[in-house]
Amino acid sequence: MDNVNAKYVSQKISKTRWRPVSYSSLQHADVFATGSWDNEDNKISLWSIGSSGTDDGFEGDPQLLCEHKHDGDVLDLQTMSVSQRWERAHHYPCDNAPCTGIVCSTPEIVSVGEDGRIIVFRSDHEGVVRVIENADSSTIHAVTYLRTTEILTVNSIGQLKLWDLRQQSNSPSQILSLSGDRVPLHCVDRHPNQQHIVATGGQDGMLCVWDVRQGNTPFSLMEAHSAEMWEVHFHPTNPDHLFTCSEDGSLLHWEASSQSDMPSFLQGKFCLRLNQSLISAWLSGDSSKGRLETTHMLPSQTLSVNSLDVLGQCLVCGTDGEAIFVNRQVPV
Repeated sequence: MDNVNAKYVSQKISKTRWRPVSYSSLQHADVFATGSWDNEDNKISLWSIGSSGTDDGFEGDPQLLCEHKHDGDVLDLQTMSVSQRWERAHHYPCDNAPCTGIVCSTPEIVSVGEDGRIIVFRSDHEGVVRVIENADSSTIHAVTYLRTTEILTVNSIGQLKLWDLRQQSNSPSQILSLSGDRVPLHCVDRHPNQQHIVATGGQDGMLCVWDVRQGNTPFSLMEAHSAEMWEVHFHPTNPDHLFTCSEDGSLLHWEASSQSDMPSFLQGKFCLRLNQSLISAWLSGDSSKGRLETTHMLPSQTLSVNSLDVLGQCLVCGTDGEAIFVNRQVPV
């Protein structure tokens, strides 16, 4: 907890995201964006954590660089500059509909909404590239890329849908779902190296890990939080580490201990030759068997932790307690 710095910002924070860095130039995460919700005037704000010049690698509060008024709650955040604006992209017959999630693969942008639509834009193009009308009869809560031409969406009735954007069909190529109760899924993230492995979280606080190649139900289920899980993120360069945050006020760091000495990025690539012995640690994940270690990353909290992002050893999260927490020494 000593490495955690709290900044009180007088706004409920709905989203936090680091500005991407170039790994080739060995840059460190230093600028992040936040979006607010449930305030009279919501904002997109840009913050700097500066360089770490002290012995403990930590220097004071994040500094506000600039902010921009935002009409309505910020429900997702991926890009850092306003170059295009698409009015009423998501809508009902008589009113606007919340755009609940976006994902970017330059120059493409995919958005999903409460109206059940999937919309494809290009950052260098004023018009809408494609709309999948009635992609879902329920609210789509989040979206991620599986591959360059495939996306995954999660919805409010516990389904994970795979869409192949090369196809003109308005139907998903695959549907996976939680068996039994239709528990809403709120968040999804793909393993950065093994693209068939996907993690989701939802209303019951469970962490679900899926293998989209095998079966239509989760590969493993782990009790994570006591209330809604709002976000799940694999560490982008060290995916044996995963992070989740929740309405219950907690932020968890999950570490999967591999079953072999082979690095995780090689595991799973030789499954056919070596049977199941090298399957990803996440697919054999079972916290009760000691393969997963979980660590609480925040001091005791009472209000919801709505969003998190991790880059290198730097983690940022935002809460309904009107605070941003930054940790520059995440053990990954």
